[in-house]
Amino acid sequence: TFLVLGAIFGFIGVALGLRFARAPIEADRGGAPFLFAAGWLFAAGIVLFSGSLYALAVTHNRAWGAVTPWGGTCLLLGWGMLLFATLVK
Repeated sequence: TFLVLGAIFGFIGVALGLRFARAPIEADRGGAPFLFAAGWLFAAGIVLFSGSLYALAVTHNRAWGAVTPWGGTCLLLGWGMLLFATLVK
């Protein structure tokens, strides 16, 4: 079940990415600062979340587990900023 759902969500994600990759970002709408913030939050989230899990797996040092929630928080905030940027007129 989860393999099928993962495949469907992955397909939809790539298809939508390809469809809207060339769509212009309207910076004059006021959403540009939020898009900028979302990008940095996504970058920080990937490094902190994924990086801490990789470090935990490689070093077996459980202290890295304390970093993971910070990365997850950055990712959640990034999605929130992205949503907010699309709603700002």
